[in-house]
Amino acid sequence: MKRVLITGANSYVGTSFERWMQRYPDYQVDTIDMVDGEWRNKSFSGHYAIFHVAGLAHADVTNVSEEVKKKYYAVNCDMAIETAKKAKAEGVCQFIFMSSMSVYGESAPVGKQRIITAQTAVSPANFYGDSKVQAEKGLLELSDENFKVVILRPPMVYGKGSKGNFPILEKFARTLPIFPAIKNERSMIFINNLCEFVHLAIEREVSGTFYPQNEEYVITSLMVKKIAMEHHKHIWVTPIFNWAIYLISRMHGQYGKLCNKAFGSLVYDKKLSEGPIRIEEYQTVPFGESIRLTRTEDDE
Repeated sequence: MKRVLITGANSYVGTSFERWMQRYPDYQVDTIDMVDGEWRNKSFSGHYAIFHVAGLAHADVTNVSEEVKKKYYAVNCDMAIETAKKAKAEGVCQFIFMSSMSVYGESAPVGKQRIITAQTAVSPANFYGDSKVQAEKGLLELSDENFKVVILRPPMVYGKGSKGNFPILEKFARTLPIFPAIKNERSMIFINNLCEFVHLAIEREVSGTFYPQNEEYVITSLMVKKIAMEHHKHIWVTPIFNWAIYLISRMHGQYGKLCNKAFGSLVYDKKLSEGPIRIEEYQTVPFGESIRLTRTEDDE
């Protein structure tokens, strides 16, 4: 039996992974809280892998104090490296770190395309992305044949109960009568697919940097339309207001960034998802079915 320790209690990805692994009886999954310093006094020995999900999430990064920035680095970078050092010293064989697509910066402006390839250099646009980059560097320095480090750089993660951008899109789908028909492409990953990827990473004892994603790229307007259909709502997807979206996307400041985040293109080259864990191996459900599974209980 392989024992896995999730470092970071009550996170969306961590709790989802713990539930997902209940289908595999040859695994034991434990969780430890990282909010206070008590974790430093707990033993990691006996666990094959650590799945480190503790961290400060990507939120509004504009107009924040230097104190807040320092907290991001302390939690997302310093604590991750300290946890990995403790794991290595206590005989853990594999350390899986939840990084982010944010290490590559922002999406392309509306109407443009941005494809992340193996040759694309990291270029974080803010301190959140940089805190992840710095953590990755420190963790990879610890990697050797007896301590395998796995860096995950997933795109937007969505699923029932998820936070971040998906609930915003869901709100649009449920309340707006019309939505812009912008042609864009986004890499995304359904939470079950991500959990299965992590399971396979542990099962196959891999190391390195990985880019798990759904098999299909997502067009924002079609995703909103599918969400609306699942909620038995009708939404008119039309290009009639596209001129306004293009105009806003060229603006400096928060509105332009939000517009590009919603309607710009940002994808991982499918070749990045090749390797020891093939993309088709962790696709637990097709895209349309994944949208149905995101419905909250009061909608079912």
